[in-house]
Amino acid sequence: MPPRFQDYGPADWLRLRPLLHRLKTRRYRADDRAFSATPARAGDAAALARSLRGRKVLVAVAFQDPQMLAWQAPLIKLYVPDAIHIVADNTPDDKQAAVIAEVAARWSVPYLRLPPNPTDVPSRSHGLALNWIWHNLIRPGQPDAFGFLDDDMFPTAPHDPFAALAHQDFFGVIRPGVSTATVDAAGRWFLWAGFSMFRFAGVRDKPLDFSQDWFLGLDTGGGNWDVLYRHVRRDSIREQETVFVPFREGLQMTDAPFQWCGPWLHEVGLMGRLEFAEDKRRAVAELLAPHLAKAGVVSI
Repeated sequence: MPPRFQDYGPADWLRLRPLLHRLKTRRYRADDRAFSATPARAGDAAALARSLRGRKVLVAVAFQDPQMLAWQAPLIKLYVPDAIHIVADNTPDDKQAAVIAEVAARWSVPYLRLPPNPTDVPSRSHGLALNWIWHNLIRPGQPDAFGFLDDDMFPTAPHDPFAALAHQDFFGVIRPGVSTATVDAAGRWFLWAGFSMFRFAGVRDKPLDFSQDWFLGLDTGGGNWDVLYRHVRRDSIREQETVFVPFREGLQMTDAPFQWCGPWLHEVGLMGRLEFAEDKRRAVAELLAPHLAKAGVVSI
């Protein structure tokens, strides 16, 4: 949602930003509605939704990387056994999607392949994927609680990510809005889309929007600012503690970070320098190896 007209300065009006922002928002909303109305390319969303009523559900959005699911699936079965783990595949490449579907079948993880995404901008694509899941799976399924995970999130100890929902309607890693020269995001915040949990009864009747809202300084998931987050004082709720660390000693954190969300390891695949990507993946494998062995994975 664009800022109010009175929030724009003279320089914004000279550049017609209020009108351009509204035009872009209208176009994005049209893409969002059309995408959510398109059926999955693989999997029966309606049948899967009928199996969710009263359950706790973790939906991971897969994208191009079968290895992530091959690690995530057994670890969630081991450490979060009460949750239904679902993969919503946002992969554009047919061959990669086929491999991800095979991995899901191997671990008996319900699999949906989302329709072709109208954008290749990562944050926008992710937001459209989450809105599709909300409209086609979660809202009709009426689970007790649901959560969204990035595909490179791995539990490394027993953990109930839904425990805080006994006392609040949502829980996860909170990120602040980002102010720029044209956006004052002071006071705005949102749940990071890679680890966000919701009590269904607390949000079922709200027009949730998991897209980004860069006009308000908010990334993926920030579209819920107006309908959800701004009505709650941040200091009144429990949030998931998180920390970023270099994946090995001697590096700057910006070179190649890991993120720890309690006992959950986040590879943070989109951050850092590309030349460290292979070493970082090996480091993830080493960290997860004893947990995967405990989960019955013979080879990683």
